[in-house]
Amino acid sequence: MSILVTGLVLDLTAPEEEAVRRAAQLCGVPGAQGSVFKRSVDARHGRVRLVYSVQLTGIEGEEKLVARLNRPDVRLRTPPAVPQPTGQELLAHRPAVIGLGPAGLFCALELARCGYAPVVLERGEELEKRDRAVAAFWGGGRLDPDSNVQFGEGGAGAYSDGKLTTRIHDARCERVLETLHRFGAPDDILKSAKPHIGTDLLKQVVARLRREVERLGGTVHFRAPVTGLDIRAGRLAGLRVKGESLPCSLAVLAVGHSARDTFAQLLRQGVAMEGKAFSVGARVEHDQQWLNRAMYGRYAGHPRLGPAEYQLSWRQDGRACYTFCMCPGGTVVAAASEEGGVVVNGMSEHSRGGANANAAVAVSVSPRDFGHGPLDGVAFQREIERRAFALTGGYRAPAQTVGDFLAGRTGSRPAVEPTYPLGVQLCDLGACLPDAVAE
Repeated sequence: MSILVTGLVLDLTAPEEEAVRRAAQLCGVPGAQGSVFKRSVDARHGRVRLVYSVQLTGIEGEEKLVARLNRPDVRLRTPPAVPQPTGQELLAHRPAVIGLGPAGLFCALELARCGYAPVVLERGEELEKRDRAVAAFWGGGRLDPDSNVQFGEGGAGAYSDGKLTTRIHDARCERVLETLHRFGAPDDILKSAKPHIGTDLLKQVVARLRREVERLGGTVHFRAPVTGLDIRAGRLAGLRVKGESLPCSLAVLAVGHSARDTFAQLLRQGVAMEGKAFSVGARVEHDQQWLNRAMYGRYAGHPRLGPAEYQLSWRQDGRACYTFCMCPGGTVVAAASEEGGVVVNGMSEHSRGGANANAAVAVSVSPRDFGHGPLDGVAFQREIERRAFALTGGYRAPAQTVGDFLAGRTGSRPAVEPTYPLGVQLCDLGACLPDAVAE
């Protein structure tokens, strides 16, 4: 165990060693060994400061010291437990993992580490081929419904900036970061409060993780969509893949949010499911230099800061409007996975060196907006995507300046050059967004 001291606020120019010294002083153990555990930027109230969490090690009587201090910013840190097999009987067949996105990849890795030799079934292609399919679509070619920004090795995560943030506080998050680092992610993800790999580096990490699953005895099949379940006496007996049945008594569904045909098939076969709230909205793009000045003032461009980012949230009448997936120095990408619909996402490379920043501006919706059937939310999403497609007559993205959107007018040319690869068409975004969302 070790002691974790959080919320240490230092001036932008202070060295990291000062954070360790203050943590030791606060705990009454001057000279104790320690290291920076996490670092974040606080740009609120017109000041730019760094906030540290520090891990102190080698202290005798850690538990008694923490109990005596009785401070919310001082606690014991226990390393995350390593998963261990707990079964008592041999499985009849190798377990299957359906989907090779972030969840499926780590599930397969843990199963392989424990000796279960999983079979992984992914509807898309390995990254090298997937990259070519995505590049062709972004160049104006055909959309491949099975291998695109949503489907394929790495899932949607492989084309979604490589941000590694979560709002949960779970020791297993550290295990994920350590694993990603071991397979090639940059050192700074271990210390940053908002760790970021970048799409360019993340793809390499994903491929290495998949090869590790295979090295440990797992098998990965690409272009292998699961089209149904074989159920016998109320239990899973197999998976239908390419018209054949794969014997299987245990499968993990890690299909992501875009596998709508899979949802429909599972529902037809009697799998219990229910609708849930989610969010819809648009992407907003800014000039990155403008954003740096807006957030950091005279500190804009300081080498310890990097490109600025932000997070906004607001609530009214039980509905939330907020930003997420902020991509400093990034691009807006074409992320459709079904023909006849426009979907956008955001991503950055590791350098975050692009001229623009972008973020999702999303509004929460729930069954009160789209109905209480299990797949009513899917139909709701499709309707928005198809309206957007109809507005531009193709995969170009509907676009509007923020000023025009707020003023209820159209036609102003944007001062920020859009990065969406298939081009944009200026129009009224309210024509494809539900009224409550636009409002």
